Amino acid sequence: MDTLSYKTVSANKATVTKEWLLVDADGHSLGRLASEVAKLLRGKHKPSFTPHVDCGDNVIIINAANVQLTGNKWEDKTYIRHTGYPGGQRSLTATELKGKNPARVIEKAVKGMLPKNKLGAELFRNLKVYADANHGQEAQKPKSINLNTATK
Repeated sequence: MDTLSYKTVSANKATVTKEWLLVDADGHSLGRLASEVAKLLRGKHKPSFTPHVDCGDNVIIINAANVQLTGNKWEDKTYIRHTGYPGGQRSLTATELKGKNPARVIEKAVKGMLPKNKLGAELFRNLKVYADANHGQEAQKPKSINLNTATK
């Protein structure tokens, strides 16, 4: 039978091309920013996306202190953790967490949108978040992207 045959190409660690992307969080809404960054980290914007491989890009987020939350989320949103001891549940509001470390707000939002397995932990290592415009990855020559137009 004369038919076309197409091979499904599956990416692996050797064939993946990774870039460094620079995202400015200034004025962006936290959840919308985090979902777009999670797509970039996962590699879903690439035609060679393979679900079980780290085929995403390295992402640098600057100006994390200027991220926005809508409504009363600065006071109402709580981040809960447990120390591991009886009665050891601790919580922080978004304002308190931003006061301690503004980068952690974005890190927690993005981490929650990645897979909950070894691949997700590996993808999270490709994210660098900085509270201001200074970052230490100038040597990688990151490509600045606008999230409003980049991954649509």
